[in-house]
Amino acid sequence: MYKVFFNESLLTFRNQSTSEAKNILFQNESQFDEAFHLLSSNTANFVNIFSDDIKAVWAKFLHNYKHIKAAGGIVRNPDDEFLFIHRLGKWDLPKGKMEEGETKEESAIREIEEECSITNLELKQFLMPTYHIYFLKEYIIKETFWFEVFYNGNELPIPQQEEGIEFVGWKKKDEIPQLLKNSYPNIQLLLDNYLDLL
Repeated sequence: MYKVFFNESLLTFRNQSTSEAKNILFQNESQFDEAFHLLSSNTANFVNIFSDDIKAVWAKFLHNYKHIKAAGGIVRNPDDEFLFIHRLGKWDLPKGKMEEGETKEESAIREIEEECSITNLELKQFLMPTYHIYFLKEYIIKETFWFEVFYNGNELPIPQQEEGIEFVGWKKKDEIPQLLKNSYPNIQLLLDNYLDLL
């Protein structure tokens, strides 16, 4: 199964229908726009596209729209605190667009360093990708690759204000559920999956 967030709504791709969603049996690419219309018009807040060959449908979906790749991280320190940023009124994690020629790993480290002004970052493991759609003259799919990152330093994180970041700082694990109430669905999904592993 693949999950794509559209604002607060959800688009999934599965091998079968689900009773929780408005289901679309995949036949052609125009049904992607049909799904977007249902979600953007609030006719449905959960749409599921299904097919026997969902991998092929997913490949068509990614090929059908402008596809931007980004990378970021869940950053922990030796005190078992997590690095959060606050941007555009929401709690978020440091991440940003990959530059040409960069690997996912290089991009994740660079973005954390730029957005939070900390160095001495150690990449631990790849966690998962998340996907969301937004509209900017056209529909764009943003795929973000997330890594577990360890920080062992004593620098004071400083927000990259030119990127609209108002605050950056360390948060305790027991503070995270409250922060997620004012965050993005893909950040909630990522952290729920990650915290289950701890």
